[in-house]
Amino acid sequence: MNLENTQIQMRKGILEFCILHIISRGEVYASNMLQELTAAKMIVVEGTLYPLLTRLKNAGLLEYKWVESKEGPPRKYYKLTDEGHDFLNGLTATWDELVRSTDTVRKKIETVNENSHP
Repeated sequence: MNLENTQIQMRKGILEFCILHIISRGEVYASNMLQELTAAKMIVVEGTLYPLLTRLKNAGLLEYKWVESKEGPPRKYYKLTDEGHDFLNGLTATWDELVRSTDTVRKKIETVNENSHP
């Protein structure tokens, strides 16, 4: 197995969750999302982000508005819909449960490893 491929798949699996969290903080421009995700080492490119934003919009989880910009063309700012907030709350509960579960498994493994040494 290839470690890097598995790491990429793990990141892809939580990308939607992270994007919804970023948008939940208030209206946000896609470029700012890219910067935050890149800084968090989510390794996202525009070709990944924009189709995902379109899918989330089509699912009714987010909406956008155009805002004139002094620095160039109008910008599209995204925000969560009420349905998007509900969806994110459900994902957050699932995430918290997964973190607890994986921590339980990891701690048990660490305890077993610590007890197996003389």
